[in-house]
Amino acid sequence: MSPRIAIFTHSTNPRGGVVHAMQLAEALCRQGVDATLIAPALSGQYFFREPSCPSLLIPAAPALSTVEMVESRIGEIETALRGQRFDIHHAQDPISANALANLRAEGAIPGFIRTVHHLDDFADARLAAWQDRGWHTADRLLTVSLLWQEKLCALSGQHVHLTGNGVDHQRFSPGEKAQTGQKTFLSLGGIEERKNTIGVLRAFLQVHALRPDTRLVIAGGASLLNHSAAHGAFASVLRDATPEAQAAVQVLGVVDDDAMPALYRSAHTLVAPAFMEGFGLCPLEAMSCGIPAIVSSIRPFTDHLAAHEALWADPADPSSIAAAMARSLNDAERARLSHLGPQTAARFSWDKVAEDHRALYETFAEECLADA
Repeated sequence: MSPRIAIFTHSTNPRGGVVHAMQLAEALCRQGVDATLIAPALSGQYFFREPSCPSLLIPAAPALSTVEMVESRIGEIETALRGQRFDIHHAQDPISANALANLRAEGAIPGFIRTVHHLDDFADARLAAWQDRGWHTADRLLTVSLLWQEKLCALSGQHVHLTGNGVDHQRFSPGEKAQTGQKTFLSLGGIEERKNTIGVLRAFLQVHALRPDTRLVIAGGASLLNHSAAHGAFASVLRDATPEAQAAVQVLGVVDDDAMPALYRSAHTLVAPAFMEGFGLCPLEAMSCGIPAIVSSIRPFTDHLAAHEALWADPADPSSIAAAMARSLNDAERARLSHLGPQTAARFSWDKVAEDHRALYETFAEECLADA
């Protein structure tokens, strides 16, 4: 009998780590593995799309602050798992990892695996401690990029396995592009400091002054963290813009997952010059749709994308981002990147990611049995 695998993620929102967990569980199930996707959810909440694998939503209670929410979620996951029986427990986030660490400490589970997508800088000491404990206590560490593999190896002094990411090539394909009079720059992830949304806005205002036929669309933003300061700073910059530029900026909020491929195809260029990423799934999804992507000229992007495969920008310099946006308006450059994008994205496969995990799970299960 194949082992039962539980894959945990911190929420049902369409964030990179949640997408990774869902795509991994689905790919494993396609390969005949018994995998279940698990996340906490408030009453009435569901995954951002219906997963094609078994799933379990753990009832979660509302909380007044991020600290209270994290503490509550750890206890809720821990309690829910006492009535479940899985052979392998795999956390994709620090919240579920802390719950699993508690269960292992009391002997309820033999151990757990942790994938680290990236580490945040938390000002709150309790959040920082939970984040550290969430990977320090794991029996096996995995990560999605060479940058974070090197960082975690240095921090932990142990081997960290590189798993990578994939692209759903069936959903994200070139298809039919929308024909509009305006050229749309698309920014995903909502308004967040880490996503550099304000830098994108400042860059767009420079471009729009020369090309009034352009517009900026910002989508996404579902997060468990508080990004009110970034929203305030964004609004302040936009208020100082001309009325024409203000009208050319649209903030959509969270978009239905079914609409995401069409949203990519409606864009002229994806603008994703983040200050920090674990990997960066959105640029690959855009490329798979034949949409050029502007990315930061820093790691992890420089590790898995070649110089000719994207448009590059210094995330700390809005003028550099604006220059990349202007380059994307060149018809020949856009045609080159549109043709190259699907070929670039084809290197990244969820099925390959799942195959890699299967080998890791088998080894981990054997070690757990040997220690039992």
